[in-house]
Amino acid sequence: MKMKDDTVVQALKVTIAAVNTTKDLVPIDLAKGILGTIANILNIVQSVIENKSDFQVIINMCDAIRGVLEEATEGATEDDLRGSVGKALSKLNVSVNHVNSEIASRKEGNFLHRVFSVTIDRDKIAGWEKDLDRALMLFNTGAIAGIGIGIKKLALGLEGNINRINFLKYRPTVPPSRPSMFYGRDALVAELTDLVINDEHIALIGPGGMGKSSLSKAILNEPLITEKFSDRRFFVTYDGLDPATITFEAFVTRFATALGTELAGSDPVRQLSTFLRSARALVVLDNAETFEEASGSSALEKIPPAIADIADIPGVILILTSRSRRNSPQRSMDNEGSSRSDAEEEIKDLLKELEFHPLSINLLANAAQQNNWSPHMLLKRWNHLHSKVLEHGRGKLQSLSFTMQLSLSSPSIRDLGEDGRRTLAIIAFLPQGLNADLASVLLPSLPQVDAICDVLCIQSLVYRQNNFIKMLAPIRHYVQDSALSPIDTTSLRDICDFYDHTVEEWSEEQDHHHADIIISDHLNIEHIVAFNLARVSDATNQIYDVCWQFLWCLLCHLPRPTTLSTAIFDIVENPSTRTLKAHCLYYLGALYGALCQVGEKQKALRAAETLYIAASVHEGVAWCVTGRANLYTCQGRFIEAKKVLEDLQGSDSWDYLNEGEKAHVWYLLGRAQMHTLAAPVDELFVKSMEDRDWGLRSHIAHWVAKFYSERDIVPVKMHLEDLLQRGDMYDRQSALHVLAEVAFCEDRLSEAMDILQSIIEMKGQFLSSVDWYTVFKGVVASQQGNYDLARELIHKTSRPSEFALHSTDIFLHRSYASARVELTAEEYDRAESYFTATVEGCDVQSELMFKAFSVRGLGEIAFARGNFALAEQRFAEAQFLCTDMGVSPRRLYSCFPISALPERFEGWLLFLDGRSPFEKAM
Repeated sequence: MKMKDDTVVQALKVTIAAVNTTKDLVPIDLAKGILGTIANILNIVQSVIENKSDFQVIINMCDAIRGVLEEATEGATEDDLRGSVGKALSKLNVSVNHVNSEIASRKEGNFLHRVFSVTIDRDKIAGWEKDLDRALMLFNTGAIAGIGIGIKKLALGLEGNINRINFLKYRPTVPPSRPSMFYGRDALVAELTDLVINDEHIALIGPGGMGKSSLSKAILNEPLITEKFSDRRFFVTYDGLDPATITFEAFVTRFATALGTELAGSDPVRQLSTFLRSARALVVLDNAETFEEASGSSALEKIPPAIADIADIPGVILILTSRSRRNSPQRSMDNEGSSRSDAEEEIKDLLKELEFHPLSINLLANAAQQNNWSPHMLLKRWNHLHSKVLEHGRGKLQSLSFTMQLSLSSPSIRDLGEDGRRTLAIIAFLPQGLNADLASVLLPSLPQVDAICDVLCIQSLVYRQNNFIKMLAPIRHYVQDSALSPIDTTSLRDICDFYDHTVEEWSEEQDHHHADIIISDHLNIEHIVAFNLARVSDATNQIYDVCWQFLWCLLCHLPRPTTLSTAIFDIVENPSTRTLKAHCLYYLGALYGALCQVGEKQKALRAAETLYIAASVHEGVAWCVTGRANLYTCQGRFIEAKKVLEDLQGSDSWDYLNEGEKAHVWYLLGRAQMHTLAAPVDELFVKSMEDRDWGLRSHIAHWVAKFYSERDIVPVKMHLEDLLQRGDMYDRQSALHVLAEVAFCEDRLSEAMDILQSIIEMKGQFLSSVDWYTVFKGVVASQQGNYDLARELIHKTSRPSEFALHSTDIFLHRSYASARVELTAEEYDRAESYFTATVEGCDVQSELMFKAFSVRGLGEIAFARGNFALAEQRFAEAQFLCTDMGVSPRRLYSCFPISALPERFEGWLLFLDGRSPFEKAM
């Protein structure tokens, strides 16, 4: 506990100093006053509070406020405070003063003890944390609305506009500890630490095994570094990724994982930048040669600019480690520190022969220890090996080659026979290493594999991490480039057979056992699939089947970017591969959809559809068309959805579809027509009502359409309550959703809240659905006039989750709902910033529906402010979006009653009617 308190005391000192420095620099008096109040809060905690460790979050928040104020007021003048930034500063000032008064009163109220110390209840501290949390979120909201007045724009990404304090809510990652074996580099560590403290980026470039990663880990754990960066020290490793297949998505996903945060579906660099801008950060990009030498076009085009953008963020320092010498300065090495030793002279000579290469020294020392070699015997064996000619390889030293040869020729390794070398090649081949629990079943032809791995670990040729047996990058590269590689055909066949069988069994059984194996070994399986796809001449139907089945499993259990995209698109098309390639493309598109990469999903589905048509696989054509139509509908592109579905009905494939497949098409067509009223409401969903699979869903949708079109509530409610007793969870959710909307429209708001809560409880295991309906509860709460509860409910859905994929869909839903809440509360500045953020997100995702809602909302704000020219411009844009969607402007919210703006915002209807002040609009 004392160590923790000491850390907090040090953090207090650093933060107080930073706050006082910023206070002297900011040009706005009100900001100076806020910073002075923050400094006072921290001084009280430092001087008289006993339970200082309980204030760590408040210290972090105070430092975050300092950073935001510094950036928001850069280059500003007092004249700039007439707009929303001035209001935001004033509200922040009130909140900070409130917390300061509370803490000060606690100090003064305990007169007998205040000369010594005061202990404050943890619940009270939590309340202050919430107050500051709320104050910071509101300040960011208000400040964004003021970017037009000349103040430097806060670089808040799309996700940041809602999850403004994500840096306070993220799952902090623990940086790696200082290496246990790390000698002779104190001066170098001190020199590099000084560079980092002085805000200099560093590139550690050299051959594998030089200790670049160890050096960066040592720097991360230097006291001066921990003081300056606290828990904002991140180690992002790209070891194990293949430069030939790495994608930009894989790059940013691994980056975000190391930061402990999550990415929405769009503009990931902006989101990473938003996170990093929130406070000082030190980021190590380890094994940077992986993306420096990337051959994938997206990686080559996007990764270097992304790193450059991150490096330009004030307060963010990068350390890159790389074996690549491209564009690196030719600086001679100083061996004085690494060669300092008290060893006998012959060992000193051996160290010199090893070029003082740390990994080589470690390997050789382990070989000597395990084989009981005396220094004399070690030298003798080294000199014998040294007489052989070994060539340098790119990114390696000759000493490492010698050392590896000596280690492999030692008695301990020789006793393993050929199986030892096979095992090394296998571990080097697999990007995750060898799963220790599965080693014996993965490699039945190596019955002693567990014992072999134990020996290799003792020799330091491999190591264990998270139940995988791994290999350091320099050793892996040596093994891959040596006579040990490639992996022998027997072992490769064993591994492929096991992974293929696991994937195939999962696709048939959908069981947890096989799913757990795929999740734990997903990178290895992906590597095997890519490896097999690249061997075109040997490709079999099973290889393609495993590919799409693996993508299907990722979609269900671990949606993430995949490196298989290029390999799938590159599959050579011929009569025997068309259908199989189409399957792979279809599931690739489905995975893209789960990641909200809508453009990539459309591209993959179109390509799959073309192949299915060529192969006369008519049900596959229907899969692709319905997938695209569903995506169009979710984007509010109802005309396009209707067109692709009607085109399918007029195609050659239609006659070959079974009744269930046709019913699915009719059901989706009904959904599109329900929004556009392209058909009489009594005809909607009728064709699909008799189908076994789509019948009940169609009956529910039919009455939903009647409600949306006619608002005839009594029969709709009666039929939906009857249908509620039948069907699966999805059907019950659909019926309950509309019953909640019915209650909302009838102003039975408490009942609407109860129904939404029942959906949340029913969908508890599906966090994305829980978030979706929690946001709806926030909207209903605002309709009840409880704006604080509304904000709290919506803000809850922005919390990071270990399992939920926070998609762009939920972001748009959450952002628009927040805008509606603030508009209802007549907090127009905040509402404007949320509406603007929603429009930006819609532009990225080509989404029309939320964009139309938000542009109309911006028009109402302009109307409320008396800016009728701007209001007219906004309403005209919203009207144009309605035309694009195929929706009547007067029925913009017909299918989304909870999303509709309160009736008192009448600018939209005045505009549509051509009434004052919009007569000229007509």
